Amino acid sequence: MEQKKLVVIGGGTGSFVLLSGLKAFPVELTAIVPVTDDGGSTGRLRDEFGFLPVGDMRQCLAALAPENGFLRKLLLYRFEKGEGLTGHNLGNLLLTALEDLAGSEPKAVIEAAKLFRLKGKVWPISNTLVKLGAQYSDGKTIVSEHKIETHRLVPNERITRLFTIPETTINPEAKAALLEAEAIIFAPGDLFNSVIASLVIKGAKEAIEVSRAKLIYVVNLMTLNSQTNYMSAADHVKEIEKYADRKMDKIVINNQAVPDKIKQVYAKEVEYPVVDDLAADPRVVRREMLAKAPYEKSKSDVIKRSLLRHDPEKLAQTIIKLLAD
Repeated sequence: MEQKKLVVIGGGTGSFVLLSGLKAFPVELTAIVPVTDDGGSTGRLRDEFGFLPVGDMRQCLAALAPENGFLRKLLLYRFEKGEGLTGHNLGNLLLTALEDLAGSEPKAVIEAAKLFRLKGKVWPISNTLVKLGAQYSDGKTIVSEHKIETHRLVPNERITRLFTIPETTINPEAKAALLEAEAIIFAPGDLFNSVIASLVIKGAKEAIEVSRAKLIYVVNLMTLNSQTNYMSAADHVKEIEKYADRKMDKIVINNQAVPDKIKQVYAKEVEYPVVDDLAADPRVVRREMLAKAPYEKSKSDVIKRSLLRHDPEKLAQTIIKLLAD
């Protein structure tokens, strides 16, 4: 029986969680990641080597690697000491070395897939090194994904336009995956920096527009003070549909209460559970999907990470059921 072709668009922990769950099912997986990351270990390597950023790529490789706890730990390992090494992720260093040896990120990805025996493919949305830019409702513009990430929104302030400098075109491999997909899933995570950052690449929304794929959006669990504060679930969907230039076929949203202790931690950052205002929208599928425990973070990791995530198995089961309906 021919396996369904699924494409996951996103980056970071959102794609990691989704891919980790989906790889347990008999489907053909392709992850498409943005090329705009310029913070943390990835940013340092990007500046020093001039290669495409590897952070989101590494997360997807770890997710698609065989269920070998040590191999996954190796890809996600972050140095906590060592001059010049502190804060670097070993997976990022390995991918940078592969790019240097192979001559390009696409070739490095092919070699990485062989090396780690991946249960799927990973493609950058573009083969060009670009910077992410955001224009805000008050008229200001910020260029740099890291600066967008560290900016703090004030009430009524929104990102009104996302773009890249320079403008660039879609990677042919990513385009082919979108055109052949039976389902395109927009992963949870940073709405603008991880998901929409791929949709603003020239040719991405055009490929999605003509694709026969069913579009599924997994709504974030929490707002993000740098990008989505004061945005409801309907607001998130509106932004995805604006940049994808297509309506979602299905919208997946968690309806399990967030523990008070977790909410209190997020509230200190002025971040809150995404309000479900999608009412009786027939496209919406609500399930209890919270992971049981928070994830650990390395002491040397300067990037803010999620304390709360979807449960990989529950999220994947929900997606697979939607594809069968």
